[in-house]
Amino acid sequence: MKNPQSPITNQTDLSDIESHSSSSKNDIANTEKNQMRYLFAQEALAQIPKILTLLDRNLHSPTYGCFDRNFWHYKIIDFPSGMAQEFVLPLALAYSLEIPNNPYYLQEMIHKWVEAGILYAAHTAHTDGSCDDYFPFERASGATAFSLLASIESYQTLGLNNYEILSFFEKRADWLVHHYESGKLANHEALIVLCLELLSRLLETSKWDTAKAARLERLLSWQSQEGWFTEYSGFDPGYHTLTISCLARIYELNKSEKLKDIITKAVELAAQFIHPDGSFGGEYASRNTYNFFPHGFELVGKWLPGALSINDQFLIGLKNGLAPCYADDHIIGHHTWNYLLTWRDFITERPVDMNRDVASIWLKEAQILIKRRPGTELYVSLNKGGVFKLFRDQKLVASDTHLSLQVRKGKKILNAVSHLNGDYDVKIFQDEIVISANMGWAKQTQMSPVKLIIMRLVMLTFGRFFPNLIRKILQKILITGKQDAPFYFMRYFKYEDGSWHITDELFAKSWLNVINAGIGCDQTSIYVVMSRTFQINQLQPWDDLTTEIKKLSPDQPLRIERKF
Repeated sequence: MKNPQSPITNQTDLSDIESHSSSSKNDIANTEKNQMRYLFAQEALAQIPKILTLLDRNLHSPTYGCFDRNFWHYKIIDFPSGMAQEFVLPLALAYSLEIPNNPYYLQEMIHKWVEAGILYAAHTAHTDGSCDDYFPFERASGATAFSLLASIESYQTLGLNNYEILSFFEKRADWLVHHYESGKLANHEALIVLCLELLSRLLETSKWDTAKAARLERLLSWQSQEGWFTEYSGFDPGYHTLTISCLARIYELNKSEKLKDIITKAVELAAQFIHPDGSFGGEYASRNTYNFFPHGFELVGKWLPGALSINDQFLIGLKNGLAPCYADDHIIGHHTWNYLLTWRDFITERPVDMNRDVASIWLKEAQILIKRRPGTELYVSLNKGGVFKLFRDQKLVASDTHLSLQVRKGKKILNAVSHLNGDYDVKIFQDEIVISANMGWAKQTQMSPVKLIIMRLVMLTFGRFFPNLIRKILQKILITGKQDAPFYFMRYFKYEDGSWHITDELFAKSWLNVINAGIGCDQTSIYVVMSRTFQINQLQPWDDLTTEIKKLSPDQPLRIERKF
C-alpha cells in the first residue's frame, strides 16, 4: 500500500536541500564580497604614506600640522591651501580602524598629528573662520566645508577635548551659514548641511536649525526630475555620488520620508552609470570626473539593498585596476576617507547579484543617452556633441572625446574641439542619433608671472572684499564660457546588424591653418579640480587624422567611418 504522505515528505526533504544549497551559495557569495571589502581599505591605506609626506610633522616648526607641502617645504607658494587640512580625516580613520595589516592603528603620533592639523586649520583661517584654496582672500566654500567636515569627524573619532578647536568650529560654521558661493554646486551645499548637522550635535546647540533647514531645502530644489543634482549647469555622476554620501549621512541623523524618497531617486539614477566593467563616469559627464564615493551606498543599502549592488559592481572594477588615480597633492584626501568609511560601515549581508538594466535611458534634462543593445552599452553626451563610451561584453571597446584640431592663428596655436559648444542640434531615433554644431575653442588659459602679480595685487586690495565676484569671473574664463570656432561637424550613430556604426563629417572654409587633427579618448577642455585623473582605459591611442586633413581641398569635408 502506498504511503500517501511519502510524496509530501519527499517534497519537503527536497525543498530543504534546495533551500540549504541556495543558502550555502549565498553564504559563499557574501564571503567573497566581504573579502572584496578589503579592497577599499587597501586602496585607502596605500595613500597614507603620501598624506604623511605632505604633512609638516616637526613639532617645533612654525607650520607644524600644515598639509600643504608646496607651502611649508618647497616654499613655492605664498599661502597654504585650506583644503589640504581635510587630510586629517584619513589619518584619524587610519588611526582608529582595526583593519588587518594596518600599521597606523592606535599609533600615538598619528593622534598628535591629527590634532596638530586641526589646530593649524584654526590658526591659519581668516578672522571670520573661512579659508582659501587657490588664491589669497578667496574664502572658498568648498575648502572651508571639506576641511570643517574632516575636522569635526576627526575630533569626534579621536575623542579630543579642546575648547580652542570647538570655538574654531563654531566660527567656521557661522561663516558657512551666511555664505552663498557663485554657481550651483550641489556637493558643496550637501557638505555644508552635513557640517551643520554634525556640529549642532557636537556642541548641543540649536542655533543653526533654521539655517540647516533652509540650506537643505535649497539643495533639494536643485534635484532635477531625473534624479540628479546640479553641478554648475549639468549632471556629473561622480560628484552625484558625493552628494548622495552626504545626504545619506544627513538622513541617518535626521530621518524624513521626503529625504528618503529623494535619496532613493538619486541612487536609482546612479545605478545606471556603473559601467559593465565596474568603472564609473568619465568625460561624457558635465564635469569630466571619474569620481566614485561609495560610502553613501552602504548607508542607503540598510533600507535599499539595490544600493549595495552598485558598490559590488564598482569593487569588480577596483579589483581589476580600473579605479582612477586620485593621488595628487590636492585631491588625495576625498576618496581616501570615503573608502575608509565604506570599509567601516560595509554591510555583510549583500543582495544576490542583480541583472544589469537592459533598457535604454534618455535623460533629456541632463542630455545624456544610454543605449543598451544585446551585449553592448553606449553612453553618449548630447550636450558635448556626442562624446561617448561604448562597452561590449563587459569591456570598454571605445572611449571617444570627439574631433579635435590644432589651428594656427597668427603666432598662436589654438585648439578647436567638438565637445565645447552651447547649442547642439540633436535628433534621436530608435537606432540612430544625429548631432551637429560648430566646434568651440578649448580653454587653454595658463598663469604667468605677470598674471600672478596682477592677481595678487587685485586680491590684496579691493578683491579681498569681493571674492565671489573674482570667483565668478574665473568660472566664466575657465569653466562656463564658450566661444565658437569656424568648423562645423556632424556625428551620426547608427545601430545595424549588431554593431554601432559611427560617421563623422567635418566642414571648413579652409584647412590651410589646421596643423594637427585627431580623436582622443580622454580629452577635456574646462577646468575641474577632480577631472583629468589617470584611468587605465586611457591608454587607448589617439586616432591621428592629420594625414587625411592634409589631403583635402578647401571645400572638401573630412569624413570618417568607424564600426564597433
